[in-house]
Amino acid sequence: MPSNHNEPSPQHSPADMTTGSKRCARCGENKPLSDFLRRTGKRSVKGSRRGTCRSCRAQLKSLEQTAVIAADPRSITDHAERNPVHRIPPVAASPKNSKRTIPAPLPVEGPDASVLRPNRQGKIRMRGRTDKGSRWHQEIDLELAVTLVQEHAAVVVNRNTIRRLYSNKAFRRYILARDRHTCFFCGNYGDTIDHLLPRAKGGHTTPVNCVCACNECNQSKADRNLEDFIGDS
Repeated sequence: MPSNHNEPSPQHSPADMTTGSKRCARCGENKPLSDFLRRTGKRSVKGSRRGTCRSCRAQLKSLEQTAVIAADPRSITDHAERNPVHRIPPVAASPKNSKRTIPAPLPVEGPDASVLRPNRQGKIRMRGRTDKGSRWHQEIDLELAVTLVQEHAAVVVNRNTIRRLYSNKAFRRYILARDRHTCFFCGNYGDTIDHLLPRAKGGHTTPVNCVCACNECNQSKADRNLEDFIGDS
């Protein structure tokens, strides 16, 4: 039986069949095509649009700017005064035998990690920027992607992609500014970054897992867990 050429091709999504509208990959809402930027590059075809709407793109850009401002010690006070919701809590200087409080990370708005879906290779695409501003991307496991989002080191772009909020230098400046250059362990001046759960034991470089530390405490703790280091103090 000859095929019906009037039937839509299975390669097209329902959004493509809807005249003048498209579903945003980030917020999930159906919006007019004018709310989406035209796609460019190798993946572009006539009339194709990007997957994320303009308002979601603006929100992601705002999150990146917030991360950059928070990472700059010279502007962090002014930014906190203009945006009380982004005010960074201070870290109390405390002796090694006292109870410690891990500083709360900056609030991040957007979809949670439950929306992430790996590609056919079982990977999630992660992208970000280097210290010099160049763009980079790589593929990571779903478990790592979920951890980075939950620990406020990345945001969800769409169900297949996350974006790192900090470059290496920006992250270091952010942690030192957030902790007011106060060592998390002894309360003295600190200018290094330490992982509460060491990277050798599965810890990641995220605002939740990293604190400011003085050089002496950082070297003394080494790759020990926080509980073991505090117990020996």
